[in-house]
Amino acid sequence: MAAEVRGVVAMAKGEPVQVVTVVVPDPGPGEAVVKVQACGVCHTDLHYREGGINDEFPFLLGHEAAGIVEAVGPDVTGVAPGDFVVLNWRAVCGECRSCRRGRPQYCFATHNATQKMTLTDGTPLSPALGIGAFAEKTLVAAGQCTKVDPAARPEAAGLLGCGVMAGIGASMLTGEVGPGDSVAVFGCGGVGCAAIAGALLAGASTIIAVDLDPRKLSLAREFGATHTVDPSSGDVVEAVRALTDGNGADVCIEAVGNPTVLEQAFYARDLAGTVVQVGVPTPDMRIDLPMIEFFGRGGRLKPSWYGDCLPSRDFPMLIDLYLQGRLDLDRFVSETISLDDVEGAFHRMERGEVLRSVVVVR
Repeated sequence: MAAEVRGVVAMAKGEPVQVVTVVVPDPGPGEAVVKVQACGVCHTDLHYREGGINDEFPFLLGHEAAGIVEAVGPDVTGVAPGDFVVLNWRAVCGECRSCRRGRPQYCFATHNATQKMTLTDGTPLSPALGIGAFAEKTLVAAGQCTKVDPAARPEAAGLLGCGVMAGIGASMLTGEVGPGDSVAVFGCGGVGCAAIAGALLAGASTIIAVDLDPRKLSLAREFGATHTVDPSSGDVVEAVRALTDGNGADVCIEAVGNPTVLEQAFYARDLAGTVVQVGVPTPDMRIDLPMIEFFGRGGRLKPSWYGDCLPSRDFPMLIDLYLQGRLDLDRFVSETISLDDVEGAFHRMERGEVLRSVVVVR
């Protein structure tokens, strides 16, 4: 029978979130119910609360999560009750034109649960990114559950569900950073620091962290940055060039979602270099570049969706690296909180005080 659990809901645009009772139905065909153990507080959840994604309120927030499969619906074979999983918002369909071309990481028809979670009065909830994991339990498509080694701490493992995977993938998958490359990362929050960690894993020899906040530059060093640049101290493009023999970086990663920062990244790359945009802009933002510069500098400009990851391939691999001590996911966890402190975590995130607040569900 349906379960009633506590969950964090954004009822209306810009209003503080509320902890309310959420009704979670039994899983139907192709679905799973997951007992959430931990869920990171991501900027995307704040975007939902502020109406920056769409206006389909009320939203059940939270999407960067790990937990235990509690029940599965008919015909589900990929996961079973008791499995430790990281939730993902790219449950590939296997049937769209991208999947048929052998590019499932770009799947255009990812699966979500068919049934709706609701408030106790029957009001349907819109789960953030199809997940809704600021709750004691959530209903998802079974394909959104990626089984990983249960030795991993849920607080760390769940971060692969969004921001950390986006950053690591921006370097290793979208940017195709390789041994000996130079990389500049613009914006050193959680996603930017993950991009730095990914560049280090990929063998980059020069990793330049760019941020206005000295606290974030210090954290970037901990994740593997070899140099730091504060844009308020001078021309950031010239600073990156000076650190790369006057050439510019092989790969520049924009992890802010800001047109001015993207323009800096565009000009700070070497000729034929790559710009990756993984920062999430707002709908009103625009970019304006001279076409002769776009043409004449060559190279690639690439948006990065979810780090271009394939969860079934990448999550288990990265968890293995974490357990081997080669990827420090624990360092991303600034604090652990309860469901009741999500609104406060949003404010701390806005002030730049944390990389990740992580909700631990007892």
